Amino acid sequence: MRACVPCTPVSISGAPVYFWLKVLHILAMTVWFTGLFFLPRLFVARNRREIDADPEFWNPVTNTLFFRIMTPAALLTITFGGILIAWNPTGAWLVLKLVVVAMAVLLHLYYGLLLYELGHDRCKHGATFFRVIGWVPLVLLLVIAGLTGAKPQTLGDLPAPPARTVDAEDLVPGLGDDATP
Repeated sequence: MRACVPCTPVSISGAPVYFWLKVLHILAMTVWFTGLFFLPRLFVARNRREIDADPEFWNPVTNTLFFRIMTPAALLTITFGGILIAWNPTGAWLVLKLVVVAMAVLLHLYYGLLLYELGHDRCKHGATFFRVIGWVPLVLLLVIAGLTGAKPQTLGDLPAPPARTVDAEDLVPGLGDDATP
């Protein structure tokens, strides 16, 4: 297995590039998760039919938050995170973190579906549903932060890649024989 290599001393204005990539990753993640926290609260306000549920106001507000703020922040978070992983791969805890990040991406996509349903008056969920689902990003963020901070060795190290490639002849008997029936 390849040992983890500390960041190379490439620098921008005296600070390593790896450091700035981490800063940008954390900033983008903060913006993304702020949107994940806030959008369900806007859904509650938008879903209320009795008071101030004017679509002329709520459609641009929720669409701007989702499409112009949250989605680019999510893409930047994933991009910078991918660069950080490629630069300095770590232990198996990262696999668990990536599973939780995938859950956050699925939640983001589900919010997009809810936004579409609300925009077309097809949403069947009430305010209580939106209030409850608004807590899911907090749980995901706590798990991500816990895994990142603790870096648990629950799974040990990832297995090393095979020493040689496996040929098809090794897997299927008779495949390499020249005799044809």
